[in-house]
Amino acid sequence: MTNNEKMYEKIDELYERRRKVELGGGYEKIDQQHRKGKLTARERIHLLLDPDSFVELFPFIEHRGAGLEMKEAPGEGVVTGYGTIHGRLVYLFAQDFTVFGGALGEMHARKIARVMDLAAQNGAPIIGLNDSGGARIQEGVVSLDGYGHIFYRNAIYSGVIPQISVIMGPSAGGAVYSPAITDFVFMVEKTSQMFITGPKVIETVTGEKISSEDLGGARVHTTISGNAHFSHPDEESTLEGVRRLLSFLPQNYREKPPRGKPDEGGDWIEEIVDRVPVEGTRVYDVVQVIKLLVDHGDFLQVHENFAKNIVVGFGRIDGYTVGMIANQPKYLAGGLDIHSSDKLARFIRFCDAFNIPLITLEDVTGFFPGVNQEHGGIIRHGAKILYAYSEATVPKITVILRKAYGGAYVALNSKAIGADLVYAWPNAEIAVMGPEGAANIIYSKEIERSENPEATRAEKIKEYREKFANPYVAAGMGMVDDVIDPRETRKKLKEALRMLQNKQEGRPHKKHGNIPL
Repeated sequence: MTNNEKMYEKIDELYERRRKVELGGGYEKIDQQHRKGKLTARERIHLLLDPDSFVELFPFIEHRGAGLEMKEAPGEGVVTGYGTIHGRLVYLFAQDFTVFGGALGEMHARKIARVMDLAAQNGAPIIGLNDSGGARIQEGVVSLDGYGHIFYRNAIYSGVIPQISVIMGPSAGGAVYSPAITDFVFMVEKTSQMFITGPKVIETVTGEKISSEDLGGARVHTTISGNAHFSHPDEESTLEGVRRLLSFLPQNYREKPPRGKPDEGGDWIEEIVDRVPVEGTRVYDVVQVIKLLVDHGDFLQVHENFAKNIVVGFGRIDGYTVGMIANQPKYLAGGLDIHSSDKLARFIRFCDAFNIPLITLEDVTGFFPGVNQEHGGIIRHGAKILYAYSEATVPKITVILRKAYGGAYVALNSKAIGADLVYAWPNAEIAVMGPEGAANIIYSKEIERSENPEATRAEKIKEYREKFANPYVAAGMGMVDDVIDPRETRKKLKEALRMLQNKQEGRPHKKHGNIPL
């Protein structure tokens, strides 16, 4: 046999080994995956990434677990590598359910940890496509140790690179903690679930009967628990959602987000006057206001179906990514409660970590009252908002649309906690409490002694509103930078963002703060 023949024999062996790895658990297991309405790990990768951009890493890593010597695990149940999305580098791993049900073992975890390290070292997002039955029981404690290595990297790389988890099948037990640490979690409706203990264990221990979907499906985590930020009806739309999210984000904490195509439309928005009723008790949809302000009306809501009384998400103004925050009068009158406080604080801290300016549209009656809220720790949860805004050093702009009452006024990016600019519409009411409540307290004796208490109450409410609950009092004290025509709000935001684009602000040197978790 000639040297060339020997080499070609080795090359043929290489391609045969690679073909075996790419086939995963084999045709039968692939068919089972498809029958469940699920794609394979490699099909998902090719849908997520730009065409022909995927480069696989560590394909030949194999397990060495006791009791598994005779069982092959092509690719070790996870596909790892890098590619591009919108032409920008990303790293990823995709668990392969056709191999050991995607269960995580020692070498499976090592592959994930290695690609996470590469992502951090090269300053690019890491995306995890999760589809796993959990820890590989046959490997015992080393599989648990493997989870620990992943969790550690999730934590130390938090705020360094964007981390995105996509739940595309089961994620149970220890497996759910990695997604919980990452920045954003996507779920596929009907086919993905997350829970610490499954339905069978719960039934055994507590006697409660529940299905996997009702325990930890996409609907549960995007509406009730808040553990997931986005859900989509199928895998294709879910992966497209990941691509859309990344279009707003920078590669890492050292960079600013990519600039999109600016909206060339006019900055004078006549329509906005009709969207927000002057009367503070009338309901409107603040999302429609946001869409008037951002470029091309393109707004990506985060946690859209969780804690609906606060709206957060990404848009662009003048082509630059901004984090939009707004009270939603359609739910709880836009008041702040426990869940909305958590949702908001988390979003603020993400934007601050990745150089995304914050714009707050304020219309808040206060923190939501109630025994359940107080006993549930609204003090602690509400304090997270104060902490997050105060800690943030990115450009911070507030526009008071209508109401700004009490502690919620302070918490929602007031000048006192570091707002760079605060604008108010001419109808804005800024006060310790609403005119109705304030008048009842301040003028209680006059109202009681009056021959016509209701008429006197109405008169005092009007008097309080005119004297105290208007933007000019706050503007006169420097707590509002300017009272603006609502129709020029977009123009003012563009001017402010340009002025603040090179903002630098330091903080006292310390190891880290202690947010009231």
